[in-house]
Amino acid sequence: MIKLGEIQKLRVLRITSIGAYLNTKEGKKEEDVLLPKKQIPEDTEVGDELEVFIYRDSKDRIIATTKRPRVTLGKLAILKVVDTSKIGAFLDWGLEKDLFLPFREQATRVSKGKSYLVGLYIDKSDRLCATMDVYDLLRSDSPYKENDKVCGIVYKVKEDLGVFVAVDSKYHGFIPSTELYEKYQNGDEIEGRVIKIREDGKIDISVREKAYIQVEEDAKVILGKLLLKGGKLPFNDNTDPSIIKKEFNMSKRAFKRAIGKLFKEGKIKITTSGIEEFHN
Repeated sequence: MIKLGEIQKLRVLRITSIGAYLNTKEGKKEEDVLLPKKQIPEDTEVGDELEVFIYRDSKDRIIATTKRPRVTLGKLAILKVVDTSKIGAFLDWGLEKDLFLPFREQATRVSKGKSYLVGLYIDKSDRLCATMDVYDLLRSDSPYKENDKVCGIVYKVKEDLGVFVAVDSKYHGFIPSTELYEKYQNGDEIEGRVIKIREDGKIDISVREKAYIQVEEDAKVILGKLLLKGGKLPFNDNTDPSIIKKEFNMSKRAFKRAIGKLFKEGKIKITTSGIEEFHN
């Protein structure tokens, strides 16, 4: 059986002026699929087996290609938007005919020139389409453990919960809202650290380093802002956590650790109205 959207080995049944007709050993003649002449490998003969990808061409005909698409059925890939229209977007997946991403399959409106994580599926009209609803295509058997570094791409954002990430474009990843200190959107690439492996195998991620490492970076951020503001900032232990997060992209706890470090090093003094650069 010839499988749409998959790479498979098919036998060459006959070669004509327009190309080679392929099928499985058990396939019916009416199911023969054309491999265009320009795609036929040199020295190919009747009876040879060729590894091909099956899709539909611009005239909606089932056709074979020896080219390798960037995504196959049930798999995931990061693809660039080459065009948008009233009905959806078109993605570059390495074949002559661009891959269609319908509006209803977009987790967010996509932009031309930007890349997004998508999966491949067959729609009700038996056509191959892309979808940004990739949750069910991700796996929970990653090789990572706590404190490992990971890379991934954002595929869903829920501000009250957190950010959903496809680690290596393959595994379930999640940045809890408590670990968010900046805005993310679909298609953003992230680097982070595994902070927890859940019982179901899914990964919780932090985009910040361990506290003893991160405090160095946080202290630099605060000191830099102090210098820019003339050596004074109206923030201290009593400042509202939401204001700290907005101003410094860090939690209140991280802020207190950092100013504590700067105070011990004699670089700042803490007052009732804020913090000030310390001058000997």
